[in-house]
Amino acid sequence: MSGTGESSQEPARRSLVAPDWRSWLAPVGIFLLIRAIGIALLARFDVVRGMALRDSLSAWDGKWMLAIAEYGYGGVPESLTDARGIHTGDTAYAFFPGYPYAVGAIAHLPFISPFGAAILLNVLLGCVAAVGTARLGALCVRHMTRRSPLLAGDPERPVDPRRTGLYLVALFAATPMSVVLTMAYTETLFCALSIWALIGVLEKRWLLAGVCACLVGTVRPTAIVVIGVVMLAALIDLFGSGSSPWSGRRAVRAWAAVVLSPLGFLGYLAVVWAHTGSPTGWFTIQTQGWDTRFDWGVAAFDFVNDQLLNSEEMAPVATSWIIVITLVVVCVAIWARLPWPVLTYGVLVTASIVLSSGLMMSRPRLLLPAFVLLVPLAIALARARTAGGIILMVPIIVGSAWFGAHMLTVYPHAM
Repeated sequence: MSGTGESSQEPARRSLVAPDWRSWLAPVGIFLLIRAIGIALLARFDVVRGMALRDSLSAWDGKWMLAIAEYGYGGVPESLTDARGIHTGDTAYAFFPGYPYAVGAIAHLPFISPFGAAILLNVLLGCVAAVGTARLGALCVRHMTRRSPLLAGDPERPVDPRRTGLYLVALFAATPMSVVLTMAYTETLFCALSIWALIGVLEKRWLLAGVCACLVGTVRPTAIVVIGVVMLAALIDLFGSGSSPWSGRRAVRAWAAVVLSPLGFLGYLAVVWAHTGSPTGWFTIQTQGWDTRFDWGVAAFDFVNDQLLNSEEMAPVATSWIIVITLVVVCVAIWARLPWPVLTYGVLVTASIVLSSGLMMSRPRLLLPAFVLLVPLAIALARARTAGGIILMVPIIVGSAWFGAHMLTVYPHAM
């Protein structure tokens, strides 16, 4: 009897785990089209303002990424400084090595510069993230169908998981600072690995989840959220499934995820420990150089309160509204009952940004990886007629392109 049940479910499982390569074309096409619009508008801003597109795409932290890729941590030019205008032998270690080292590896290929390697890598990673985003959106719909009030309202009009996934790709490519997805920045690599780690968790593919969590730990400190979600989900599967947590292929893979997940993150902290002689070396560099510390949201509250009441500039006002709207999106996601790994990841990424100090103008960029909380909006768009959904997406795409170009070329302290 069990054999019959498994065989009847095999086609559905195969289509979920190993989709036809042709299903990748739509998410990749949507992602590249929206990002092309953003880059085209940025190029126009650059022409009007007498700037170079190359400089815009490698601005701010991008210079650090390219310098580490080309010279290593010890050879970063002294002209690159922290937020206080200081450069020491420790300063570069604030930046995790995963992305710049990947760029450096590609730059060793013939005829490819570090800048060309960075842009090429992020285009490819963006496509990988887009395929994963479409799959993650579809998985969320399947997990939410029987328990989300968002999907229980009209049983005669079921939501198409594939359409939801494609709309989520469009929203991902058109977040307010999605311009960084095609810059020399870490967001694309971080999002690609985080998305596939979440897919691994939802599909209980523990080696996929563990490897992605391990790798994302080398990209940026927010990876601790991904690592925690993967480890917790694996442990719940081990001890909450009713089967033995100590034997069988499933248990071995789940334990592998638990062990693998923190290795990248802890490994880099150990490298900085060895360099600085302090186990808290990385945290000291980050706090002293960029004034980034957990303050329970005091800095964010003061910034939003001040800018919405007093600012005459568009950029800080828009940034304030992005922070406020993100908090509303968190509440909607909780109400919609997203799958707990996706919800936990999105909420904790948001909390880690909103509840810490530092440069407030960078919040739209730093909040980008929490785009998974937009699944309810993707579901609403998927329920609409195709023409209606596209019409609703147009101002989002154009607004995102304009905002990113404005922040890179007009506002002087945006990243």
